[in-house]
Amino acid sequence: MHPNFPKATVVAMILVGSIGVSGCATKGYVNREIATVNSRIDGIDGRVRTVEGTSGQALSQAQAAAGQAQQNAQRIDQINGRVDGLDQQMQQQMQRRQRKPRG
Repeated sequence: MHPNFPKATVVAMILVGSIGVSGCATKGYVNREIATVNSRIDGIDGRVRTVEGTSGQALSQAQAAAGQAQQNAQRIDQINGRVDGLDQQMQQQMQRRQRKPRG
């Protein structure tokens, strides 16, 4: 006689049987493993806080540098306007001198 069980039922029976045979972890073992994991989590949490602080400082410095760069760009634009004005004046003076009859 060959029973016709669905494959999922057979797999579930094998898993339940293997868990029962393998035994259960003791509370002490579980507590030690949890303590180890918690210790690792605490270490990572400390590192994350350090990285957050460092990245916050870097962001502040980058924002300050961006503000300074914008101010410098405005100054350069003003200076360029002045230089362009002086260049035009020089060209006008040179044209006037060239037009003057030499005596």
